[in-house]
Amino acid sequence: MNFIESIKERARERLQTIVLVESEDVRVLEATAMVLKEAYANIILVGENARILKLAEERHLDIGGARIIEPKTSEQLDFLANEFYEIRKHKGMTMEEARKIVLEQPLYFGCMLVKVGIADGMVAGAVYTSSDLLRSALQTVKTDKTIRVASSFILMDVPDCEYGENGLFIYADAGLNQNPTSEELAEIAYTSALTFRSLISREPYVAMLSHSTFASAPDHPDILKVREAVKYAKANYPLLKVDGELQLDAAIIPEVASRKAPNSPVAGRANVLVFPDLDSGNIAYKITERLGKAKAYGPITQGLLKPINDLSRGCSAEDIAGVIAITAVQAIEKNN
Repeated sequence: MNFIESIKERARERLQTIVLVESEDVRVLEATAMVLKEAYANIILVGENARILKLAEERHLDIGGARIIEPKTSEQLDFLANEFYEIRKHKGMTMEEARKIVLEQPLYFGCMLVKVGIADGMVAGAVYTSSDLLRSALQTVKTDKTIRVASSFILMDVPDCEYGENGLFIYADAGLNQNPTSEELAEIAYTSALTFRSLISREPYVAMLSHSTFASAPDHPDILKVREAVKYAKANYPLLKVDGELQLDAAIIPEVASRKAPNSPVAGRANVLVFPDLDSGNIAYKITERLGKAKAYGPITQGLLKPINDLSRGCSAEDIAGVIAITAVQAIEKNN
């Protein structure tokens, strides 16, 4: 059983309700049909009922098991708007403004369904930008105060790969923090390790990546930032298996690690890769996905009170279905 099938199996143990707000994108409806057929989540589609059903019929997609909520006719609209107003009134928002946003902006409507417990999680990003999605999530669902830094990761599943956890890796941060500080990098490393253990049930080995391996390059602020992140992580999370700064080859390839970092407990076996900035993380995952023919699930958020997860706008229906499965498992963990 491959990784995503094992995630689906876990999701089936306690069905969660996942809301999708990009319901006029055919990929989202195809994913909905897949999820319902395989029965690993309940689905709420937000949008105009007639348009959604017409598009599904034209594409011969069976979405009969999904619940469709049309905001303008929804009996929950006033309740959701009032709840949103209560969240944002300290920022000067009026009740009228709150109702207009929830009614007219599906991301906010979907996030509020999660906030009040009508849904357990949300997946979007096939149409909306990451910044739009994260803004709505941070303004509604809010961050988990036990997590110091909200971040995101990509779950990479690389075919025929002996590195990482049989080709499974977490790439972080690949969607949220543009240029994290040393302390933020350390927190991202710790949170990503917890996520790896939760989703994959294997020991996380965290590599803090750089263009240098243990001072192989001249000191530079970019290298020093990663080096300080490692010190911070080791001091604050002594049980975390983390090391750096490491180049990618030293991090994942045992033969290279034996030459470049022979005494490292992580080098040559890393399965959680923490990138020094958003540019490198995002570029790396797209290279791995497109040239390495890997499956890329995410960006998946970490540090929110409830799971609100992103997609690449270049995603396929299969990608969406996979992120729905991951979101459902995250929701199960949150509800335990």
